[in-house]
Amino acid sequence: MALDWLQTGTRDGLLPLENWLERERDQLPLWLPVGLGAGIGLWFVLPDAQAWLAVILAGIGASIAGLVLGWHQRSGRALFWAGMAMACGCGLVWARAEFGRAPVIDRPVIASVTGQIIRVEKRPEGDGVRLIVAPSAVEGLPEPLPKRLRISVSDDHLPRPLYAGEAITVRARLMPPPGPAVPGAYDFARTAWFQQIGGTGKALDPPQIKDGMTSAEPGLRERLSAHVRAQLSGSAGGIAAAFASGDRAGISPDDEDAMRASGLTHLLSISGLHITAVVAAAMLIALRLLALSPWLAIRWPLVLISAGIGALAGVGYTLLTGAEVPTVRSCIAALLVLGGLALGREAMTLRLVATGALLVLLLWPESLVGPSFQLSFAAITAIVALHEVPWIKRVTSRHEEGLFRRGLRVLFGLLITGLAVELALAPIALFHFHKSGLYGALANIIAIPLTTFVIMPFEALALAFDIVGLGAPFWWITGQGLDLLLWLARIVAAQPGAVAALPSVPLAAYALMAGGGLWLLLWRSRQRLLGIAPFLAGALWALLTPVPDLLVTGDGRHLAVRTDDGPVGLLRSRAGDYVRDLLAERSGETEPLYDLERLPDAQCGRDLCLVDIRQNGRTWRVAATRSAHRLPWEDFTRTCAKADIIISDRRLPQGCLPRWIKADKAFLAETGGLAVTLKTGRVETVRRSGDAHPWIASGAR
Repeated sequence: MALDWLQTGTRDGLLPLENWLERERDQLPLWLPVGLGAGIGLWFVLPDAQAWLAVILAGIGASIAGLVLGWHQRSGRALFWAGMAMACGCGLVWARAEFGRAPVIDRPVIASVTGQIIRVEKRPEGDGVRLIVAPSAVEGLPEPLPKRLRISVSDDHLPRPLYAGEAITVRARLMPPPGPAVPGAYDFARTAWFQQIGGTGKALDPPQIKDGMTSAEPGLRERLSAHVRAQLSGSAGGIAAAFASGDRAGISPDDEDAMRASGLTHLLSISGLHITAVVAAAMLIALRLLALSPWLAIRWPLVLISAGIGALAGVGYTLLTGAEVPTVRSCIAALLVLGGLALGREAMTLRLVATGALLVLLLWPESLVGPSFQLSFAAITAIVALHEVPWIKRVTSRHEEGLFRRGLRVLFGLLITGLAVELALAPIALFHFHKSGLYGALANIIAIPLTTFVIMPFEALALAFDIVGLGAPFWWITGQGLDLLLWLARIVAAQPGAVAALPSVPLAAYALMAGGGLWLLLWRSRQRLLGIAPFLAGALWALLTPVPDLLVTGDGRHLAVRTDDGPVGLLRSRAGDYVRDLLAERSGETEPLYDLERLPDAQCGRDLCLVDIRQNGRTWRVAATRSAHRLPWEDFTRTCAKADIIISDRRLPQGCLPRWIKADKAFLAETGGLAVTLKTGRVETVRRSGDAHPWIASGAR
């Protein structure tokens, strides 16, 4: 009786909610991958097994509450499935992290590695290659051996190209997979854990081919890349090779930076656009050719057969380009679309997008926290949701009208789609990369049709006609299209304010923007507009977050200081490009960093730098060592006493007592890199106390 009374009272109180869910019943399944993703995301955010177990139990509790509300109630069923999805997401990624556990080296070591090359990752021209090696023996490293090692080989250590499947011996300096150098930077240790890469390093000598092998035949992918670059030189050839095989090694760093700043870098990664173009072209050509036969057209389901041919083309293209996770995701989505067409459904709906996201999260739950998954699904969700809006559908659909009005309609569709995609992707780009292109929507109006309808089709024709030696005219057209694409990227990237930089986006602010964006995109009724509030709140929070005044890398060697006049100074003038780019990105700077010793508020000698920063009405003194030489004891202790913060890559003596932070080798070993905001007194660290994620607990840094 008590349960009946509770259910009756609850049902009456939830009547408005029930009515709304009834109107939105077709949209409810779209939230299943969101619930799964919420559980996965909480596993990455929360620190230890107790918290993860609490998430699973909370999900199960929500499911039980849904059953109590009543299975016949939409709110009860929705709560049940939301709780189950969250619990399953947390448990799934936890199980994947544990069952995929592999040995990780715990300290830097110089070792001789013998093993088989699993994959060759080509770097930009002049940067050599990265080898993913399955080691069979490692001299100088105790058992158990890592399952995989990632070893960088410079160009001068490459006597000839190396290929997957070859057995090699190479002497290399190995180290644990590195975590983020500073807060908010890329966490390779996390990525390496799920890829079972137990160490990374650099070859000290040229690799030696084992088993008496002195030559090797390149695979189809390598031969295709070489052929394409032989037809087109420079970055144009590199982009053409990227379209054909996924090999981006031939693109110059300057042109790749221009593509990124102009919002066109997505064209370089084999993803939805490329898979869609290949599948659609294969399906259309197959359908037209088969329809030439009246006998086939009458007796056979040509659309279904053409969809099958398109599916085979998509799978083949995915395998040819390396079958990376983003490409596989796009291929899955394309196969779902083809399945929908074969069943007589609409070509693309939010349900198909949700199904694709669900499959990817079930297969690779760790992909949720990577920018690739977030960018690709945010883009396609924004496009599909936009074109499901009734007035957008009316404006962009085909009409019987003149060519000029039809062109305006297409142009409007491209522009509003580009703006929607840029709005959806900007928070993701700012969170992961701390910068976002501002003119990408305008650039893509030209770039996407140019790539889809000119460059890729004519490149495919060029490759086909090369079989009979007649591909030259098609290569010329392809080259002209690529030159136009590069010109567009350079022009857009050179415009003032082409890149917006935001050095710090708090995780909670990002979650508000993501949640608000999903609420806007996945519902259809007017209540969807409620998502604007959390989205704007998260955006405002991110914009008002103060910029860090100090960035310290985890090894204590590199320091970026924001001075009173605005310029950011770098402690060591000989810092490499990677460190400079990393600290500039995390400082919100789009221009190269200055050398600290050249700034007026800094006093630098060979061994020590002092810099004064005025903030909140007071002057903060920062001291940093920049050599391994011992400093005079008395002078150094006086310097420490006068400093608020001292930073060093070595262990400082106990007599060194700054007023606030002593970030020496021992301190940084516990915290990792630092981001210090003097205005608020906030100190952000890479490592959190009690973090029990396996790549941390295993000793990976």
